[in-house]
Amino acid sequence: MNLIQDLFRAIVLGLVQGITEFLPISSTAHLLVFTKALGWTAVGQKYFVDAIQFGSVIAVVLYFWSDIRQTLVGGLAAWHQRDWEREEWKLLVGIAIGTIPALLGGFLLRDALPESVIVIAVMSIVMSTLLGLAENIGTRKRGFDDLRIKDGILVGLGQMIALFPGASRSGSTLTAALFLGLERQAAARFSFLLGIPTLTIATLYQSGKAFGNVESLIPLLAGIVSTFIFSYLSIAWLLRYLQRRNTWIFVWYRLGFGAVLLFTLFLGLWS
Repeated sequence: MNLIQDLFRAIVLGLVQGITEFLPISSTAHLLVFTKALGWTAVGQKYFVDAIQFGSVIAVVLYFWSDIRQTLVGGLAAWHQRDWEREEWKLLVGIAIGTIPALLGGFLLRDALPESVIVIAVMSIVMSTLLGLAENIGTRKRGFDDLRIKDGILVGLGQMIALFPGASRSGSTLTAALFLGLERQAAARFSFLLGIPTLTIATLYQSGKAFGNVESLIPLLAGIVSTFIFSYLSIAWLLRYLQRRNTWIFVWYRLGFGAVLLFTLFLGLWS
């Protein structure tokens, strides 16, 4: 009975992780609130939740495999030809440099930023405000082909905001890209590509304990599969959505999410 229960909970957590990882609403926030609210202590432990992110890694790599392959092949060709103006080279260098701040910051601050409900609530409101400003200020005149190395650096610096629980990695990078004048879909696409190295390395670093626990291996695999399915669907949906619409639905959702958390804290519903 416990195995069936753990399998069900792992699949549900995979659904939550998969949907929220790539939407600009923070998977960390929703998983923490979800597991705390339901009292899911076993499959809700941080090492387990971190490990099911492998499903998100697999999904984003598969979805963007043609882009990844083209960027790597083109970047290698540019290196051999010393063609530093080639688009693939600029994108590759921008992603590489943009990954460094988040990895360095994550290593230095990994134990300094507690995953508390109050931090998540405040960051949700802050990020909703920044995304709203980006919608209003961003020119949205630049496509994916207009990316430059400095875009990778600046969006990579924006990715550091995601070190704060509840900020959202995809939300912080999407917001930064919109501030830089990228079209919404191009901003989301660049956000996903830039986040692949960080998400992969962070998942590998954080999930060793989960794979070493034989008892939780079956629920873990179920959670990873669930995460993969819903991550893939979430990526596809968001890119289609941003072709036609703006990000205000996420602005209002995050503002409401943060306000509700603050209100429940005020009522003393969280320990």
